[in-house]
Amino acid sequence: MLFWILVAALTAAFAVILLYPLLRGAKAADNIRAGEAAVYRDQLRELDRDLDGGLITPEEADYARAEIGRRLIAVSADEPAETPKPARHHRFTEAFVLLVLPVLGLCLYLTTGRPDLPSQPLEARLENPGNDVAVLITKAERHLAEKPDDGKGWDVLAPIYFRTMRVSDAQVAYRNAIRLLGPSPVRLDGLAETLMAVSDGVVTEEARQVLEQSLTLQPDNPRARFYIALSMEQAGRPDEARQAFEALAKQSPSDAPWLPLVNQHIAMNGGAPAGANPVAPGANPATPGNPTQQDVAAAENMSAGDRQQMIRGMVESLDAKLSEDPNNFEGWVRLVRSYAVLNDKDRAAGALKRGLAAFPPAGEEGRQLLALARELGIATEGATQ
Repeated sequence: MLFWILVAALTAAFAVILLYPLLRGAKAADNIRAGEAAVYRDQLRELDRDLDGGLITPEEADYARAEIGRRLIAVSADEPAETPKPARHHRFTEAFVLLVLPVLGLCLYLTTGRPDLPSQPLEARLENPGNDVAVLITKAERHLAEKPDDGKGWDVLAPIYFRTMRVSDAQVAYRNAIRLLGPSPVRLDGLAETLMAVSDGVVTEEARQVLEQSLTLQPDNPRARFYIALSMEQAGRPDEARQAFEALAKQSPSDAPWLPLVNQHIAMNGGAPAGANPVAPGANPATPGNPTQQDVAAAENMSAGDRQQMIRGMVESLDAKLSEDPNNFEGWVRLVRSYAVLNDKDRAAGALKRGLAAFPPAGEEGRQLLALARELGIATEGATQ
């Protein structure tokens, strides 16, 4: 009952706001005409005073009096034939505002809304958040506002911030978790990723120091090793980067999900990808874009420039095949990764948008594509539209 009372009150207030300019407009017009008439009457009295004082001649006074009188008559005279027109227009507008808009709003609410659902204040939603990420974040933030020294709370909230693209908040949360709970490879790697996200994917010096601290705790940490190798590549040290990527490839299992990306970086820095398949060891050879055994053999004898050209040709071929047959999830993952490692973020974003058209974000494959984009530092704004 309270809800409908509020709806009625808001509707009435909204109608008054809309009607006020109409009502005020007619009254303002009347006030303007009355003011003009008063001005002309004052001019007639002023004219008589000037004539009595000898400031003007009688002929000039007669001429001025005739002109002022003409204007006064024009202002004072109302045309009866024209009066009803604005009144009819205003009445129609007022009826529309008072009747049609509320009825239209009610129909829209009954069609698209859920009047059968009970009201659920924020407190009730915080007690039962379900899968609502926004409510979960709000609940965690309230808890941490009351207990800012709860390291576990910051530890839980940090990756949620990062996944929801609140990078600055994620950075603060990771720092608080490290301060309160101590450094761990997961926390340090997460902090490094937030630092890289702020710098558009560049492994900054601070991020590199954090990653090196992570490696002291876990020397075989593949994520930290990959980013450190990437920092060498970004610094223009291809030989060191290739060696670091090759060492990571040797350490990695043959079915490691990060191995295709590592092999692409090895090829970009002038090396031969590890294993028989430089894109995805053990993957389906029929998948568009997978190089053949001949491609691998040829790549080993090429110069760095020729090898780079061959990789671009393979990526463009994969792009064309996916345009013809977009129902290939593994192919879209490979294409987005390939453009990202070739440092072609515009094409990577375009491939992401086309992949999401074939595999919508609401599905599991779409969520994986969005997660991949965030991992590679590809902008997701507009990709889901």
